[in-house]
Amino acid sequence: MNTTHNPLLYQINTRVWLTELSRMLERTVTLDDIPDSELDRLASLGFDWLWFLSVWQTGPTSQHVSRTNPVWRAEFEETLPDLTEDDIQGSGFAITGYRVHENLGGAAALARLRERLHERGLKLMLDFVPNHVGLDHPWVDSHPDYFIQGTGNDLAHAPHNFVWVKSRQRDLLLAHGRDPYFAGWVDTLQLNYANPALQKAMMDELVQIASQCDGVRCDMAMLVLPEIFERTWGKPAPLFWPTAIQEVRERYPKFLLLAEVYWDMEWTLQQQGFNYAYDKRLYDRLREGHARPVREHFYAGLDYQNRLARFLENHDEPRAAATFSPGVHHAAAVISFLSPGLRFFHDGQFEGRKKRISPHLVRAPQEPADADLKRFYDRLLNILNLPAVREGEWQLMECKPAWDGNGTNDDFFVSVWRSWDKQTLVVAVNYSSHQSQCYVRLPFEDLDGSIWRLSDQLSPACYVRDGEDLCGRGLYLDMAAWESAVFSFSLYNSI
Repeated sequence: MNTTHNPLLYQINTRVWLTELSRMLERTVTLDDIPDSELDRLASLGFDWLWFLSVWQTGPTSQHVSRTNPVWRAEFEETLPDLTEDDIQGSGFAITGYRVHENLGGAAALARLRERLHERGLKLMLDFVPNHVGLDHPWVDSHPDYFIQGTGNDLAHAPHNFVWVKSRQRDLLLAHGRDPYFAGWVDTLQLNYANPALQKAMMDELVQIASQCDGVRCDMAMLVLPEIFERTWGKPAPLFWPTAIQEVRERYPKFLLLAEVYWDMEWTLQQQGFNYAYDKRLYDRLREGHARPVREHFYAGLDYQNRLARFLENHDEPRAAATFSPGVHHAAAVISFLSPGLRFFHDGQFEGRKKRISPHLVRAPQEPADADLKRFYDRLLNILNLPAVREGEWQLMECKPAWDGNGTNDDFFVSVWRSWDKQTLVVAVNYSSHQSQCYVRLPFEDLDGSIWRLSDQLSPACYVRDGEDLCGRGLYLDMAAWESAVFSFSLYNSI
């Protein structure tokens, strides 16, 4: 397994990818048809992990709901004005079994894809959806006690959260999967974590998934925590994750688990065994556009920071290019991805695509690539593969006023990376809508006594600075609105 401290993950919408490939090849394709050249390209960019979204079997009942739900249908038509029924294959999270979908080539095709990834030093991540299953799941017939069952009173008070389902024994009133703040997902059924037998069954599913890949992203992982489950369903439930993760790791010691998690429960799930947890709080603060809350976010200890997954978009969030203006996009990306932890990118992010693709859809609209944004991400990926950023030590820096009465030092986010061989990078961002100035005193005594060339890895800019001044008064920064820079240090000459 790769031992990099700050790995890179790339999320792929598998069904959309294969639909595009089918169009290009003018035939139906499977996982076996993913070109080696594309895997080579992603490996060359420095990625450690590829997350293939939505590979598991789904069913016709959930698909029918996807096609007939008027709210969802309106969203699909906004994404694809030329929408067809074939474009709506049902949510990849309405799973009927953790076996590779027959349309994707089945388990054998996935095993061959995994082997091709390993040949290139890439690892395979797949989905695990602990909270719910699709409407067609065979447990409706074999284990109805695995689900939250409703009453007539439940249906009267919250009809949107319950559905009548036919089983072999009798008709069942079952709850839709949901979180405590929103209505249920109407193409799913809620699993009952108060039932120890269900917990054991889901642990077995997770172990079975772990035999097919190197890691999983766990959908809405906090929903099965006892306090969240009881708040949602009024039923006490035993802890799930520590036991489940221990079972997986006993068989697959290096298996990686990434938690999708919200509501400030990241540390809780890290402590229960997850390698990484979504850093949604950073994403939200970046969207708000103020430097101080972003900077204060990094006051937490590195034992926490190192196990967060940083992102600017994924299949649940709006596209970054549609959310951030170009300058803000660059600045937010520099802060997110040049911070410690897992760096998590989404297919289409580098090209500046603006249309979010629902997980119910298997086709994306054609969008022109943003050449300037692509060049930016090319430069950023080069920086992310430097030893200082991969395996070095990270430190948040304090920014001092450039002169009395100038409070724009509060607009900066500045950090430093340093590798064991003293490769030094200074990451500087003016995260504000106006020009700002500050001084940053660098914590490296070995800079003193020499003249240094500071080369910005994001632009052609280059500066010469006296090491004594850098260690004394500090590095002076005067940056335009939303400007970002990543300075590498090289010896200019001796004093």
